[in-house]
Amino acid sequence: MTLRVSEKSGGRSEATRFSTVLFLFSDPLPPLADDQHIRLAALCPTAAMKTAMLSVAMVMMCVTMAHSVKPLKDFNLEKFAGKWYRVGLAYDSPGFIPLRDKVKISMGVITMMPGGNVNLTMWEALSVACIPKFYQYNKTSVPGHFIYFSTRHNMVKDVTVVDTNYSEYAVVLKYENFNREYTQVALYGRSPRTKVQVLQKFKAFALSRGFPRASILTPPPAENCPASGSG
Repeated sequence: MTLRVSEKSGGRSEATRFSTVLFLFSDPLPPLADDQHIRLAALCPTAAMKTAMLSVAMVMMCVTMAHSVKPLKDFNLEKFAGKWYRVGLAYDSPGFIPLRDKVKISMGVITMMPGGNVNLTMWEALSVACIPKFYQYNKTSVPGHFIYFSTRHNMVKDVTVVDTNYSEYAVVLKYENFNREYTQVALYGRSPRTKVQVLQKFKAFALSRGFPRASILTPPPAENCPASGSG
């Protein structure tokens, strides 16, 4: 999921703001030399032990806060599998701003694998072609919460299904640590057309996570992506 702390204006939720603290532990301090370790342990063994225990406790607390959003209760992966369309997106990464107007509705197919992991095939409509992308999401001990390794960013990201009725829509949150905290909220539909009530629910959730209204978009449909008969 080299990090720098960057505070964002506009007001994130408390859990998201607190996750910034985790970045302070992501870039370790320069290691002590062996003789420095010996002198520290000899002069202040109790303080050294307390410091180590505090560091572990703080990291665990930060991880807990970063994942404060809980998945849908009694999440059912078998019912969740199948074809979905990404019909809404909330994302305020500075690097994403120039690409906002180029985003189209994407179609994806979720396949449940033995053991509870998930394969996702997603078709992205780019300027040159309709490109299929492949992802593998690994299950965690919490149903509805998955992790995957991003080869593009060379880090682990996590994905949480926060709401779905399985037959019509799904709201999915993605969290990543990349130079600062980034969170995406995506709305998926079983068809490219979404009810107004569902869009309102998605936008309300994104706003509750601290996203400005300008970062929430509902892209137009892609033309023949994927081509007829695909997926």
